[in-house]
Amino acid sequence: MRKLIVTNIVSVDGFFEGPGGNVLALPMDSTFDNYNRDRLRAAEILLLGRRTFEMFQGFWPGMADHPQATPVHREISVLNGAMQKRVVSDTLAEKLSGAWASTTSVLRGAALQAQIAELKRSGEKDILIFGSRRLWNDLLKAGLVDELHLMVGGVVLGGGTPAFDDGARAGLDLLGVEHWDGSSNVLIKYAVRR
Repeated sequence: MRKLIVTNIVSVDGFFEGPGGNVLALPMDSTFDNYNRDRLRAAEILLLGRRTFEMFQGFWPGMADHPQATPVHREISVLNGAMQKRVVSDTLAEKLSGAWASTTSVLRGAALQAQIAELKRSGEKDILIFGSRRLWNDLLKAGLVDELHLMVGGVVLGGGTPAFDDGARAGLDLLGVEHWDGSSNVLIKYAVRR
């Protein structure tokens, strides 16, 4: 059975993005990139909310051949492009365009929850969520998230978008903690208690 794993970076004071929706306020260094690449290697399906999908589709496809892209960014681009993708949105057109036009669009609600439950039963490799705060909070509340991999970035933002919605509740069991020389980021991995 597949696991649904949420991987995101948050500030020490618990923000998913800085004031004004600024995700670049978080310290996304090479440890962040390397960890995300490793997660993509272990996954088969990328599940994204509309906003994250549009941001990723506008950035990642061009990194495969970009002359200044790092080798890790090139590999992430290739892995993202080859992976099954589902975007959850009530506003995107059914027929998508652009580099990731083969992405499946899924509506929110009970049908989404049933589809995610079926996807989890139907394979071995992980389903991965990056970004997509509203989506993973909804799936956490529905009991469909198996693990949270939170990279705590060495920054206090003092404001922005909290990582968790009001009403989000989950018991967590610590799976592990990692840190790297030369980085202020710390990875904390939790299993969501059923």
